[in-house]
Amino acid sequence: MTELAQHYLDEAGRQFRGYKRLGEGALAQLKDQEFVVTLDPESNSAAIIVKHMAGNMRSRFTDFLTSDGEKPDRHRDQEFELSSETARADVMQWWEAGWSCLFSAIEALRPEDVQRTVTIRGEPHTVLQAINRQLAHHAYHVGQIVFLAKHLRSTDWKSLSIPRGQSEVVNHKLAERKLGTPPAGANQP
Repeated sequence: MTELAQHYLDEAGRQFRGYKRLGEGALAQLKDQEFVVTLDPESNSAAIIVKHMAGNMRSRFTDFLTSDGEKPDRHRDQEFELSSETARADVMQWWEAGWSCLFSAIEALRPEDVQRTVTIRGEPHTVLQAINRQLAHHAYHVGQIVFLAKHLRSTDWKSLSIPRGQSEVVNHKLAERKLGTPPAGANQP
């Protein structure tokens, strides 16, 4: 069981790093003015989503094993507000601080912690459940960031995975690598 729990923790960390990388790939493509664009009055800008994610990470992962995941000093509604003085650098600093808090907490966990109980808004969760809850939350919001960036960049969007219409080319290259065959056009000695 210990080996499985460690594998789970390693995999959760890998997935969180992937969501961070995906979000950063999308955010990097946005121009400063696009960073704060909302599509309609009920939508959030990429900057707002980042601010919310950062506040959520700080709240959930500060003293992860010993205090409720909804900290009394968190003001969630304010995470959905941005002043005109807020610079992109400020937002990205919140992003980094949130992820740092998350990774510090995850990396400190031991296999025996996976079944421990933590609370979020007074509701008990196993550590495994709390991490899964956060993975889903991050997937949801990083997906929103990618959608916004892709929409706003339109034809200037640079794919973060396999570009449209390139699946067969990528599959072919992967198959060649597995067989040890150099890709077509590679320099032969």
